[in-house]
Amino acid sequence: MRKIIFVILIVFGFIATGCSGKFKDNAIEKFKDNGDGTVTDVATGLTWQQADAKRAWEAAITYCEGLNHANHQDWRLPNIKELQTIVDMTTSDLTIDPISFPGTKASLYWSATTFESNDLNAWVVDFSNGDDYSEFKSSTNYVRCVR
Repeated sequence: MRKIIFVILIVFGFIATGCSGKFKDNAIEKFKDNGDGTVTDVATGLTWQQADAKRAWEAAITYCEGLNHANHQDWRLPNIKELQTIVDMTTSDLTIDPISFPGTKASLYWSATTFESNDLNAWVVDFSNGDDYSEFKSSTNYVRCVR
């Protein structure tokens, strides 16, 4: 029963806002800017690094795990499902909130999720169109860490 109510509330929120992630009546935003180079996703509770970097997949994992940012050291590369939660299909040219994530490139961003059919590949999200793909881990793509 709780799951049904939760889903109804989320659907109602998207309908009420035109799927923008913002509730017009009570000004609740999808992302809260923490003022320290991070934003928190109000729906998931995940905190995201606003800046990005470009690296190969293994270097991306190492980068996130070694990141000391905003007084936190528990950063990691997001899995594909987490990365998909910040896709915003209501925007044009860039499928991510440009205010919450300034400077995001319309490009591929790594997830920590290895592609099931080929362990030489990992899943990426393309923020130019919101789609996800399999990409060679040796490729260089952008990284956005999460905690």
